[in-house]
Amino acid sequence: MLKQLLPGFRIALVLTILTGMLYPGIVTGLCQLLFRQQANGSLVVKDGRIMGSSLIGQSFTKPEYFHPRPSSAGSEGYDASASGGSNLGPTSKKLIDRVRGDVEEFRKENPDYNGPIPADMVTASGSGLDPHISPASAYAQAFRVAEARGISADQVNRLIAQYTEPPSFGFLGDARVNVLQLNLALDQHFRSAGNSVRRYNLTHESRNSP
Repeated sequence: MLKQLLPGFRIALVLTILTGMLYPGIVTGLCQLLFRQQANGSLVVKDGRIMGSSLIGQSFTKPEYFHPRPSSAGSEGYDASASGGSNLGPTSKKLIDRVRGDVEEFRKENPDYNGPIPADMVTASGSGLDPHISPASAYAQAFRVAEARGISADQVNRLIAQYTEPPSFGFLGDARVNVLQLNLALDQHFRSAGNSVRRYNLTHESRNSP
């Protein structure tokens, strides 16, 4: 009996060492050496403080900041521990009412914008954690941000253009703007009293809503 069991134990021990210790250790080491930023969560650091991640969206509500798209992740949105969509279909009355309410809220917050509202401003992403908005959504909010900061819309538009990312590899996806990085750039270039992005609470014990 023992003679038949020993080969199985040896194989299990060898595979445990190879696949459970050596392989993960080598991959982790290579990632830390070659892709340290990505391996550690693509964190955005400013003045030695972690402000958030370039891969995970967060909520901004003050008029002097660009706002992200709606989120169904968690009760207040943008909860990284509850990533997911609303699972509401296109014929859902609840979804229709929510979108209609978001349209009204957007018009109320941005009275100087009279164009069509970009779709991503009233629809959530599948993960609920999309850190990007479309350039059209950023430009639609430029008037509000400029007025709240006491600067011209042209200044805000130039910053949007500077932080617009092209499609990946030139053809995958659409052009996009990272909301956190754009808001940090606003504070850097057009800082005013009381206007600063606060440190992102990674535990979500309290909401980061500057």
